[in-house]
Amino acid sequence: MAGASLLALLDDIATLLDDVGAMAQLAARKSAVMADDVAVLTKVAAQKTTGVLGDDLALSAEQVNGVRAERELPVVWAVAKGSLLNKAILVPAALLISAWLPWLITPLLMAGGSFLCFEGMEKLAEKWLHPTRPAAAGGAAQPAQAEALADPAAFERRRIRGAIRTDFILSSEIIIIALGTVASAPISEQLVALVAIALLMTVGVYGAVGAIVKTDDLGLWLRRKPWRPAQALGSALLALAPRLLRLLSWAGMLAMFLVGGSLIVHGIAPLSQAIEQASASLAALPLGGLWRLLATGALDMVVGALVGALVLALVSAVRRLRQRFS
Repeated sequence: MAGASLLALLDDIATLLDDVGAMAQLAARKSAVMADDVAVLTKVAAQKTTGVLGDDLALSAEQVNGVRAERELPVVWAVAKGSLLNKAILVPAALLISAWLPWLITPLLMAGGSFLCFEGMEKLAEKWLHPTRPAAAGGAAQPAQAEALADPAAFERRRIRGAIRTDFILSSEIIIIALGTVASAPISEQLVALVAIALLMTVGVYGAVGAIVKTDDLGLWLRRKPWRPAQALGSALLALAPRLLRLLSWAGMLAMFLVGGSLIVHGIAPLSQAIEQASASLAALPLGGLWRLLATGALDMVVGALVGALVLALVSAVRRLRQRFS
């Protein structure tokens, strides 16, 4: 009797182990399928957000411009950490808003676009109203340059805060675009794909920014080498570095109008349709797709510049009123 009970117990254990093994195989297959789905979703979302990546790179590199050479990489690292924090906030917030308040996404993006346009117009006004003149010629430095010389630590903190604010808006656009791509997937796959996109974009952008801002240091290192081709390459990099930073400074400012204007245009259906119709007439030309893309971008930038000028005027008026009554 005891032997029969023992055999029955062993049989039950064997059956249970078989069931556990079957469940483990099923879970492994489901995990593999989910991993494949997430990989596909991440790839598609990355392709959709590539356009914003260039703007993010230009803006981030421009924000670091003017920082002391020995502090460039620490500043890039500080901004990268702020970017990761931004995305840690944005990913769950985007999922919650998409699930409960989907109508709020467009107004938030338009508000962020307006802020980008304002920052771009403020930088443009600073360049126009305070042109750079060499100190040796008796000219005054720009306010940013004066602050960098007078209080480097305060200038650095202001640059980091400004870069993180700008990154928040661009990261919002990246996350929303990626969310639209993976919206039909289960919530778990959406979460994994968005986290993957957030990490890839952050590493890609700030890795590239770090490489760009240290181009001149690489040039100096190569110049000291005894090998002539290395010296020639070092000289070329030293000549390229300031031009590249100036180019990125202007590209970052224009990217503010482009990205901000496109966010505003896409939130106003009649305006978006008008721009689409205006640029559609170029489709019949040779390389019509390229001309259409350029025309759409130019019109978005015009809208961004106009909105930036309007917001800057309003902000300036409010500042003057506060100074008058303070």
